[in-house]
Amino acid sequence: MRALRVLLIVVVILGGLFVIADRVAVNFAENEAADRVRASEGLHQNPDVSIKGFPFLTQLAGGRFDDVQIGIDNYDLPPADGKSSAGRSQPMRIDRLTAEMHGVSFSGDYSAATAQRADGTAHISYAELLKAARTQPVQLVPGLVSAQVVGLSDGGNGKIKLDIKASVRGVPLSRHFPVMSSVKVQGETVSVTAVGLPKLPVPAGEKEVRSVTDFSEQLAGLPAGLKLDKIEAVSDGVDISVTGKDVRLSR
Repeated sequence: MRALRVLLIVVVILGGLFVIADRVAVNFAENEAADRVRASEGLHQNPDVSIKGFPFLTQLAGGRFDDVQIGIDNYDLPPADGKSSAGRSQPMRIDRLTAEMHGVSFSGDYSAATAQRADGTAHISYAELLKAARTQPVQLVPGLVSAQVVGLSDGGNGKIKLDIKASVRGVPLSRHFPVMSSVKVQGETVSVTAVGLPKLPVPAGEKEVRSVTDFSEQLAGLPAGLKLDKIEAVSDGVDISVTGKDVRLSR
C-alpha cells in the first residue's frame, strides 16, 4: 500500500509538472504567434492570440491546433486601388477585428500557418465610415443648391441615419435633414442606400440627391482568406461578420 501511495504521489507531481510545462509552452507560442502576425500584417501593436485546447504540447507535436482566437485593435484598411467612391485617400480603421481560427496547421519551420476555416467580426465606427461618404459639398442644382453628409449615427432597426447639410446660393441652412439608410455588403463592398430622400426646400432630381445620400466603399486588405459576410448597424458603428477558408496567419 505504501508503494502504491508513493506511486500516486509521483504521478500527481509529474502530472502537475506537465501542466506547468504545457502552460509555459502555450504562453510562449502565443507570444511568438502575436509577433509574427504583427510583422505579417504590418500592425501597430501585437494582436491578442489565444491557443485553445489541452494539452498544447500534443497539438504542437501533431502540427495542428484545433482552435486559435485572434483579436486585432486598430486595423487599418487602405483605399482599394488607392481611391474610394468619395475620394478617400487615408486608411479606414477597423476598431476591433476578432477571428476564431479552426484547424490551424503550420509549416515545418513554423514560419507560416494556415487555418482551415475562420469566422469573426470587424467593427467600424460611424466616424470612420463617414470617410466613405460625400462630406464635401455636391451641387444638386448648379449655382443654387448644394448638399453634403456631415454625420452618421444609429437610425434604429438596423438602419443608419445620415445627417445632411444643405446650402442655398452658398448660404448654409440652419436645419439639417435626416435620412434613413440601409446598409449591406456584397463581395468586398459596403453600400449605404437611402430608404427615403430628404425633403429639401428647393426641389432637386433624385439622381442628384442620391449622389450625396448613397455611397459605397470597397474594404480590401483584410488578412488573406478572410471575406465580408454580413453587416449590421449598431449603436456606435457597424459590425461586419467575416468568414473564410484557408486563412493565412503569417507569410
